[in-house]
Amino acid sequence: MKYNDRKDIPEEYKWDLTQLVSSDEEWERLLAEFSEKKKEIVKFKGKLKDKATLLECFAFSDELELEFETIYVYANMKNHEDMRIGKYQQYVASLGNVVGEYMALSAFITPEIIASYSVEELNALSDDPAFNAHSYELKELARKKDTILSEKEESILGQASAIVSVFHDTFARFDNADVKFAPVKVGGKKVKLSHGVYGTLMQNKNREVRKAAHFSMFNGYKDMINTLASNYSGNVQADWMDARIRGFKSSLSRALDSTNVPVEVYNTLIEETHKALPSLKKYLTYRKKQLGVSEHKAYDMYANTEKYKAEEISFDDAFNIVLEGLAPMGEDYVELLKKARRERWLDVYESDGKRSGGYSWGVYGHPAYILLNFNGTLSETFTIAHELGHSMHSYFSDNALPYAAAQYKIFVAEIASTVNETLLINHLLKTATGERRKYLLSYRLDMFKATVFRQTMFAEFEQKAHEYVEKGGGLSAEALCDMYEKLNVLYYGKQFITPVLKYEWARIPHFYTSFYVYQYATGLISATAIASDILSGKEGAVENYKKFLSAGGSMPPLEILKLAGVDLTTPEPFKKAFALFADTLKELSSLK
Repeated sequence: MKYNDRKDIPEEYKWDLTQLVSSDEEWERLLAEFSEKKKEIVKFKGKLKDKATLLECFAFSDELELEFETIYVYANMKNHEDMRIGKYQQYVASLGNVVGEYMALSAFITPEIIASYSVEELNALSDDPAFNAHSYELKELARKKDTILSEKEESILGQASAIVSVFHDTFARFDNADVKFAPVKVGGKKVKLSHGVYGTLMQNKNREVRKAAHFSMFNGYKDMINTLASNYSGNVQADWMDARIRGFKSSLSRALDSTNVPVEVYNTLIEETHKALPSLKKYLTYRKKQLGVSEHKAYDMYANTEKYKAEEISFDDAFNIVLEGLAPMGEDYVELLKKARRERWLDVYESDGKRSGGYSWGVYGHPAYILLNFNGTLSETFTIAHELGHSMHSYFSDNALPYAAAQYKIFVAEIASTVNETLLINHLLKTATGERRKYLLSYRLDMFKATVFRQTMFAEFEQKAHEYVEKGGGLSAEALCDMYEKLNVLYYGKQFITPVLKYEWARIPHFYTSFYVYQYATGLISATAIASDILSGKEGAVENYKKFLSAGGSMPPLEILKLAGVDLTTPEPFKKAFALFADTLKELSSLK
């Protein structure tokens, strides 16, 4: 359901941000207080060799960062409610300079710690109970000692962060407020295309409707492709600049080092996915036959191939289905889901000007809010489960750990969300027969297709784009479109290509958070193993998984994942996941 005016949406389906900041006036007061208080951080400068002062500095900086996180998240969420409102645009814009100033003022901390303590002393501090909240951070400082710069250099980079963020902000402003799409004719009526409507139309039974939506969407980006290419090129150049300054051989190694994940995990994902591409192409052949088309085009990718008619689902029913699906996690977990709904952590429906997509985002000690654009489909039911997984991860970590240790790394951020999706699909398959079972089996395959194969292709695109720049190339629109089209041919075959598909890269927001998307793929691969253990009743599986949820950022990400029984330093989890994909396709193909 889409509302023209946010005011028409019932309150129970809108998030309650007063639990974070009581009002805009309160936000403005908090911003003013932070703007003054942040200046006090310099009182620790030159004194961090003293352990007691270092501990006091950690406590004060944690306090400041939590205060800034509060004003930052509130401003952005108010902006996301309707990105056309100038007041909240100004709120967000004003924070760029504030955070830049704070980063410049506090830039001395890490270099001074590095200069004041040896690797051995940093490791000793990490074992000191007094520094428990910052234990892993200190171990990471010891590990990264050679890539952390001087105070002056870190200060410059801190100030430059506000400039670098412009690439992301420019894209977001274009994508949510300025991009223009031609209307699509559906059932004889013209329909205004939006990101949310596009997702629905791509599942329409009428192939001409899907094709029209596909061309309308990507032509919107084609019309601005040179500007978008220049913007994205700037983002890639900024990544490479930061990597070179810090002594890394590539932007990829820089990005993964920041989360303590070896590049081999990224490369193994791509290598193992390439080995599984024959299975993907078999699935496309199956889909082509079911759809009754001579070629499986990009605009056929999300069409339902099965006869089962999935009825429109109300949000209330969808939420209850999610509760049932996640019951294997235990009563305490289900009660937390109900708490999120009851306390209005969720912003449910699409409205004019609202940010597209979905996310879970919160502040330590406060609700992990969820933005949705619910449209009544099964896909959006899985989105509910997905985002609730993120929120539960935050809840468990926040309640188990102090602020500094609770912030989990990006690498593990997609695990909990995808475990929820995996548990939900298994729940629905448990009782499904006939056409409903075929539909759900195809849905599981589509989960892999979208979350593993597609996201890995995105990851490979990012890698190629960055390598192109690192070898001295300039990222023109033509170069980017050529890279993207060739990858689509590799993954899906020549028959998949349309004249406008090569522009799709320009509409992927995650490309502005470089080397993020591969974690969706490793997330589903890991989640497949974790959910299998939970559903099989393996002793300690639920408890071990909750240890994972409660570990926050207190350990290296791969070690945290091992708490739940998954080791991504080996090809084994990848092979198991792709075997499940192949087995599911085999079962689906055998059903009459």
